Amino acid sequence: MRILLVEDQPDAALLIAKGLREQAFAVDVTGDGDDASRLAFETSYDAIVLDVMLPGRDGLSVCRQIRARGALTPVLLLTAMDAVESRIQGLDSGADDYLTKPFAFGELLARLRAIIRRGTRPIVPEVIVVSNLTIDTRARTATRGDRGIRVTAREYAVLEFFARRPGVVIGRSEIAEHVWDEQYDPFSNVIDVYVQRLRRKLDSAGEPSLIATRRGEGYVFG
Repeated sequence: MRILLVEDQPDAALLIAKGLREQAFAVDVTGDGDDASRLAFETSYDAIVLDVMLPGRDGLSVCRQIRARGALTPVLLLTAMDAVESRIQGLDSGADDYLTKPFAFGELLARLRAIIRRGTRPIVPEVIVVSNLTIDTRARTATRGDRGIRVTAREYAVLEFFARRPGVVIGRSEIAEHVWDEQYDPFSNVIDVYVQRLRRKLDSAGEPSLIATRRGEGYVFG
């Protein structure tokens, strides 16, 4: 899943982005409100983590603009202000949830998962089963038959993205949009490399491959 993190404090942005990437999220980072508004409409994000106190256009203004343009992307506001009036303003601006600084990263992660589950996109179940592959989306683990499969965070992100769309042709651009961040190079073969890695880990002797290639189109999972 791809997240837009809007945080103007470099140290905080670095820590939050690092933690999210370790949880298999792709993360784009900006500390500017105008840039955040632009990115929110250029990219199909699964959620936006938005600091309220930003230089120039603040987070509440950004959130109102996103909603005014019809975007339904789930938004989690971050703020150092704990007053009831501040929380009301945040929610009235169109945010889905509100987290007060300082916070535990585990709570941010739980709230982020919750607003994504409640969002307009199909709900991600805690367990996904495709053929004889079972994925635990909370623990981010995969098992094929009785064999556990060890995957990296990025491999898991690709695998879950596939497993949520069994039988559907998935193009490389769609994978890049949701699994990689803005640093993705469209001229690289990195997606093909990760697919090959997953094939080697998922498929053992005598088992049909779970990932089929459609030449000129992309991949089909299942």
